[in-house]
Amino acid sequence: MQTDEVLGLLKDVADEVINPRFRALAAGEIHEKRPGDLVTDADREAEVLITAAINAAHPEAVVLGEEAFATDPALLTRYAAADHAFTVDPVDGTKNFVHGSKDHAVMVSETRYGEAVRAWIWQPQHELAYVAERGAGTYRHDADGSRRLTVPEPPTGSLRGRTSRRAWIGQALDGLEPMGLTWVSCGIDYPKLVEGAADYILYARAAPWDHVPGSLLLAEAGGALGTTAGQAYSPRDIAPPGLVAAGSHTAYEQVCRALASSAHLP
Repeated sequence: MQTDEVLGLLKDVADEVINPRFRALAAGEIHEKRPGDLVTDADREAEVLITAAINAAHPEAVVLGEEAFATDPALLTRYAAADHAFTVDPVDGTKNFVHGSKDHAVMVSETRYGEAVRAWIWQPQHELAYVAERGAGTYRHDADGSRRLTVPEPPTGSLRGRTSRRAWIGQALDGLEPMGLTWVSCGIDYPKLVEGAADYILYARAAPWDHVPGSLLLAEAGGALGTTAGQAYSPRDIAPPGLVAAGSHTAYEQVCRALASSAHLP
């Protein structure tokens, strides 16, 4: 599938099964995979439609969908070993979606031999699209057209951080400002980071469908994603211990140093 075709697919699927349910979900359309881990009929139906289209165009590829993984955990291992693969996150930020927040997104990524080569993020309620291709940059598409994104070096001094680790909210790494909560959707977080709304984000979990799309957006815009121990992120790292996403390599290195000396954090 061509890059524009995939973006068109995400928009069409959102129009068909996600947008009609926004702030209109019936109680029977909301479910729990595990206590507190929500999924909706919109998630499941969107993933089926996106996966079917990718399978039709790329029958040799492994497609790792978040909801498919919930019923077939071995799919993650097949994805990590595949020469050609895709991730699908049909409604990233499901809790936001359920609670009527516009901060949710549809995300797809493509990998070749374990490296992300294309990524798509569609924010249907904000009507913003972010597309990245390896070696070709990161672009935002909106009503005014398309604009290539690059992240500036952070200012000298303290960095503005956010975290998905609830116990760290309000805490400060050594020499840095106290951290706030993320936007609770990687499909919102990574574009916000690329566009300068924060200097870094700390993540406790690292599922591929959450982080592979954003990793390419960030890399192509000049940012960095790696583990809290300072190792570069790979889509084949299916269970890294935690991630630092940063708007620049300088910020990433500064955060890793601050983490190493912040033993007081819970």
